[in-house]
Amino acid sequence: MGRKIVIIPSVSITGIADKGKGIGRTAEGLVVFADGAVPGDVVDVLVQKKKEGFAEGRVAQFITLSPDRIDAFCTHFSVCGGCKWQNLSYEAQLTHKQQVVEDALIRIGKIQVGEMRPIIGAPQTTYYRNKLEFGFANRRWRTNEEMDAGVPADRALGFHRAGFFDKIIDINHCWLQPEPSNALRNAARAIALQQGLEFYDLRKHTGFLRNLMVRITTTGQTMLLVSFAQNDLERIDAYLQALLDNLGEQLTTIVYCINQKFNDTVYDLNMVIWHGKGYVEEQLGELRYNIGPKSFFQTNSRQGKNLYDIVVDFAGLTGTENVYDLYTGTGSIALYLAKHCRQVVGIEEVSEAIDDAHENMRLNDIKNAIFYAGDVKNVLSPEFAAQHGKPDVVITDPPRAGMHEKAVQFLLELAAPRIVYVSCNPATQARDLNLLSEKYDTMIAQPVDMFPHTHHIENVVQLNLR
Repeated sequence: MGRKIVIIPSVSITGIADKGKGIGRTAEGLVVFADGAVPGDVVDVLVQKKKEGFAEGRVAQFITLSPDRIDAFCTHFSVCGGCKWQNLSYEAQLTHKQQVVEDALIRIGKIQVGEMRPIIGAPQTTYYRNKLEFGFANRRWRTNEEMDAGVPADRALGFHRAGFFDKIIDINHCWLQPEPSNALRNAARAIALQQGLEFYDLRKHTGFLRNLMVRITTTGQTMLLVSFAQNDLERIDAYLQALLDNLGEQLTTIVYCINQKFNDTVYDLNMVIWHGKGYVEEQLGELRYNIGPKSFFQTNSRQGKNLYDIVVDFAGLTGTENVYDLYTGTGSIALYLAKHCRQVVGIEEVSEAIDDAHENMRLNDIKNAIFYAGDVKNVLSPEFAAQHGKPDVVITDPPRAGMHEKAVQFLLELAAPRIVYVSCNPATQARDLNLLSEKYDTMIAQPVDMFPHTHHIENVVQLNLR
């Protein structure tokens, strides 16, 4: 017997939940998460999973369309899933992102926020990313219409189809990154086909061409990183030379690596500089940053500057403070703060990121920053505080999982007068703020939209010691 089809009729979508799904509630109180719905829609929902108190599914039929709906501008919108909210006006996106932060901190987290500020929208809502990663595959994702028409599932270069590790959506034009991103990717595909190179088989782990990473900075520089699955120098040289001939001066530097692992990560691989210096330069305010193929850096440079300005404002620096910057990455926030304080001490788990921090410190002639490689929860200790002095201000910008409880407990023991907490996940931020509320008051919360048309939100919170 087949699985019973369950449809929940006429669900009014009132908000947006995790990963961009619409959320509504039935008259009986059942919470419903609907993929493909936006706030203001009334939809029938095909249930795919149901547990006590909630159901998850996708839109089976639209009864009423939201007045905030607009036409998506990307031809790949219906299959890509990368920009889930392109069909929602930007004003409505900001409204609902604001609500997500307020719900996480105030309604669910029970945090008493002194001032909840309105979200700061992005100055650019298209072509705002400085970094994108694409995959080669010998199997292309096809729509039902393409399959019915007999379109072959041949080679592709683009993004993974959500939920399908072995299929790639062949991307013609992406609105996330400025040119020469699209020209470069389309040339990379065309040259590969012309030279008869094998696109990667994600099931069998065979083939030659595996991944592309493109970095484009606001200074007009472009880096291309190509990941090959075979160390065939003759074919590598021929392929990269053809790309350089095609793009010319638009390519600042070309780097490649050989990846014969079962995963696509490149951070543990040797990088070969094939053309140029092996890095590109980015400018944030007065600071210049060298960004290499493994560098961690804010993906939205223009909005990143706005975010850092908020951190400076919330830190309230006068020039005399000792600052700790936890989860410092390449030291971008620490170096941005350096001229405003007496000393800044950064901690980051990834040692290559600390190498970048030291290089960018030298590049900007900054003398009052110190960086350590190690896990924050292990590096922070009474001995560390004794060596570097008690901080006047702590900046913390942890990953989505938030801070380790051990790190939070040490911050409570350290009792710095002020903490500025930057988060990309308001839910884990609220959890940590609850722990910190033992000694700290949440004074200000400032949401920032770094990634238009997606569900991602940054939130900056100022905490003062009671």
